[in-house]
Amino acid sequence: MNRFFSGGCLCGASRYEARGEPINVRVCHCRLCQKALGAAFNARVLMNRAAVELSGPIRRVNSSSDLQRGFCSVCGTTLFSERKDPAVIGLTVGSLDDPNQFEPTDHIWTSSKQSWLRLEDGLPQHPEGCTE
Repeated sequence: MNRFFSGGCLCGASRYEARGEPINVRVCHCRLCQKALGAAFNARVLMNRAAVELSGPIRRVNSSSDLQRGFCSVCGTTLFSERKDPAVIGLTVGSLDDPNQFEPTDHIWTSSKQSWLRLEDGLPQHPEGCTE
């Protein structure tokens, strides 16, 4: 199956298109994601980098030695996080044109989860990252 989906920023200046199936769909509760998104967690769709085409005024910033965050340089919307090794990109679910088309399969970095957040969706919870 060659699924197609797209997304973009709040102002519409930056966009992306993706083809194919996600590697995984996870909710990350790490402090880096919390800080980068200004939210309690980052729900993201992980894709092979070659399957995603970016367009518009996008800037990147390193949030760690091996992870870059991409955002619209006009409105500041966080669109993705990107690793070079392996070449993967995590598209933020909130930036999808249809954010309901993917359901997360698990929660990662729950050791950093906000204490007031109750995870009662029955999904697996991993205190740190997950290599599967």
